Amino acid sequence: MSRYYSMIIIAISSALLFYSCGKSHSEEVVQNDNSDKEIEELPIKKDKQLSYSQQVIANYQVYAMPTPASLTFAGEKVPLQNIIVKEALDRELHSNTYWHSNTFYYLKRANRWFPVIEKILEEQGIPDDFKYLAVIESGLLNVTSPSGAKGFWQFMKKTALGHSLEVSEDVDERLHLEKATMAACEYLKTSYNKFGNWTLAAASYNMGKAGLNGQLAKQKADNYYDLLLNIETGRYVYRILAVKCIFENPQQYGFNFRQEDLYPPYQTKTIEVDSSITNIVNFAHEAGTNYKTLKMLNPWLRTNKLDNSSGKVYELLIPVSGEGLDQVGEFSMKFVQND
Repeated sequence: MSRYYSMIIIAISSALLFYSCGKSHSEEVVQNDNSDKEIEELPIKKDKQLSYSQQVIANYQVYAMPTPASLTFAGEKVPLQNIIVKEALDRELHSNTYWHSNTFYYLKRANRWFPVIEKILEEQGIPDDFKYLAVIESGLLNVTSPSGAKGFWQFMKKTALGHSLEVSEDVDERLHLEKATMAACEYLKTSYNKFGNWTLAAASYNMGKAGLNGQLAKQKADNYYDLLLNIETGRYVYRILAVKCIFENPQQYGFNFRQEDLYPPYQTKTIEVDSSITNIVNFAHEAGTNYKTLKMLNPWLRTNKLDNSSGKVYELLIPVSGEGLDQVGEFSMKFVQND
């Protein structure tokens, strides 16, 4: 599978964090400093004898993120005693921790979409940790990659069709979360049956089953952590692990929020359609909503019509009541934050 923003190397700058702390001030004189401002303007501990730059040096702190003492993926132990494995995880922990805005949006969106994904994973016998695979694939958005992969699970068209997803002029079920999650479960089941290992199944989602099998044979290896792979697949499982660590212990990695800061699930009801829709704008208003809301809730509808000469039954979501999405759902994330 193609990862969201694949082939793009993202340069992540460490965030400048200013703390009011008791750290002793540096006595070093900063030469040629043209950026001095009144210390009273700074939201930090103030010392009128220090310049702006000296004050920054005295208060600026960036912390190394701790790697867990032990870790599993889908019930399989991660060999953190291996220094190469530990440092690979360390890289992804820092990348995701200090890319604050991006990771915060992961956390916010997960509150809305994880309940949908978790339910299907459980029903299909897929370990719950695979919800983090969807996070690193798409950021829990219906994105399109440069190579043409689409949706939360980033299916290419050929793979989607091979897993019974409809991809046509009017419909693209790669953008239908429930159906795409079912298709992802099918793929992961076949991978697990082939490799006998969930970690390798996750890696195959990025590299493909044939490509991964070829590398296992070529390198005479039997697990992901002993393989030398291309950069993207070589980092892939570690990205999943890093997201898992942050989601399970967000405060430990500096993410503090209230439950009401997270995005609530949409409150919707389902209507069935077994005929063609000639104009979705008109259909939306007849259903008591509007075009924008209907398309947001059903992103798999690609045009302003639905050609359904076969009489296939489609299920569309509309708001429980009212034209727009103004109903607030319950918060569902499993971690607890301080108010």
